[in-house]
Order: sequence, then structure tokens, then C-alpha cells
Amino acid sequence: MSNTPMAASPLTRAVLEIDEYASGLGWDQPARLFALVDTARLRAQEPGLAAQLGLGEEQESTGLTPIEQDELPTGKALDEFLGTIAWPDAVVGCALTVERLMLPPSAEAQVPQGLSEGKLTKWVAEHPDRQEVRMTVAVLRDGARESALRLREKDTPTEVLTGPDLIPGLAEALAATFAD
Repeated sequence: MSNTPMAASPLTRAVLEIDEYASGLGWDQPARLFALVDTARLRAQEPGLAAQLGLGEEQESTGLTPIEQDELPTGKALDEFLGTIAWPDAVVGCALTVERLMLPPSAEAQVPQGLSEGKLTKWVAEHPDRQEVRMTVAVLRDGARESALRLREKDTPTEVLTGPDLIPGLAEALAATFAD
């Protein structure tokens, strides 16, 4: 895609491509799950699907192609859903984009103890320092990880933070989908 840096690793480019796609859909969207497949292998083994996805020969052959999966089920906790996933061998990685409310680390000391999950969610939603964020996290079977974090108040491609350890809990949950 146009805003993904060419010098970045294939995994970073895939994360930024998914972030750009999610950004184009706007905010207040459901979580989205993607399989990551090797672009060259996809073109060789599934030329019809590759053509349908717009992956012509001019496309980079060392990249990863994100393929959006069916909509995630509503009414089921994300961690429970991720625990039910098993990927076929052709999938070299997976990615998830999800929106959440986050607080800065300075607010951790203010969190009231003993709140139920519902009351904690309400407390965070009403906190004056809360930030709406879109997190995109990807993992590969080999253990590589990458994340992108976009703040709603700074919703531009140049303000997207990237790094392998930005959202470790979600990365762990995605990595577990490849466990035997």
C-alpha cells in the first residue's frame, strides 16, 4: 500500500497495511482477524486467488499477504475465541486489529481495587485521561512479532507507533493460535 515503508520488514509492512485498511473503514469497528500468507507461495499455489487479491507479478515476492477472515463472533470474549483457532500450514502468521480504551501508565495507581470487569470498563471509559486506540498485532509461526498503535486523536499514518513489544499480551494470545 502507499503508506507502508519499503525499507521495513515484510511483517512490519503487513501490519501497516492492515492498519491502513482498518483506518479506511473508520473508527468504532469490530475486531478483525487476518491470516498472513507468503505472497510468492500464494501466487504459485493459488494463482486465481492471487489475481483476485490484486497480487500481480509486479508485487513484491518476499512479502506477506493479509487475508481477512470471517467476522469474529459477537458475545464471545476475544481471548476465548482466539483459543479456538487452528491455522492450516499455508498460514505463516496471523494478525488482529482491535479498538480499545487505554489509560496512560500514570493512571494505574488511580485504579480502584476490587471492581468487577464491567465496573472497571465503565471507570476507564469515564477517566479524563483515556485514549481510544486501534491496535494491530501480528505474529509469525517462527515467533516474530510486530504491532502498530494508532490513537484516535492523532489519526494520521505518520502518527502510528510500531514495535514488536507494544502489546505483548495480545501478541502472546495470537502466538498461542499456532501452538500444537
